[in-house]
Amino acid sequence: MFKKPIIVFEGIEGSGKSLHIKNVANYLKKIGKRFIKIREPGGNVNSEKIRKLILSNKSTFNINTDLLLYLAARSENIDLIKKNYGRKIILIDRFVDSTIAYQHYGMGVNLKLITGINNFLLQNIKINFTFLNLVNKKNMSLRLSKRKSLNRYDKFDNNFYEKVQKGFIKISQKKTKYYMKINSNLDIAFNKKLIIDKIDKLI
Repeated sequence: MFKKPIIVFEGIEGSGKSLHIKNVANYLKKIGKRFIKIREPGGNVNSEKIRKLILSNKSTFNINTDLLLYLAARSENIDLIKKNYGRKIILIDRFVDSTIAYQHYGMGVNLKLITGINNFLLQNIKINFTFLNLVNKKNMSLRLSKRKSLNRYDKFDNNFYEKVQKGFIKISQKKTKYYMKINSNLDIAFNKKLIIDKIDKLI
């Protein structure tokens, strides 16, 4: 149990993480808990500008530039996180482990480089709990097909998403105490209750 935890929602495209973080935010509002909700990339004015660059279908950055842009967006969020750290519950849609899963396991960027810059940015900030949303290829493709518009990261091939999801699973196996795997192929209402029950325990 944490008074004001940092809770992260991770997962590949179409895994339901954004829906579940929205449900948690609505629940916290309903029970009168103070919180902030951030998405990465994005979260504040400057980070949202970087988000547009990263996700634009016109962008053709190499893998190192992609990494540095994600970390630049995170750098812009750090002040916001520090300002609220220990004062409010902090919900984050993608964070450190996404960078490792996508940029290292998915794209092959050097892991020491990623962790080194992340550690420099976060310093004493600790993530208290992570919900990892897992989805199969069929449901991921179905959900992406229903989106009104697709960004650059919605258009990789299935092999890439498979590598990223396996990367997330490897990360979670090292942090089992602080991770909960959510089978996003199951009923949404079932998973919503599972997550809210865990949130009650965390706060």
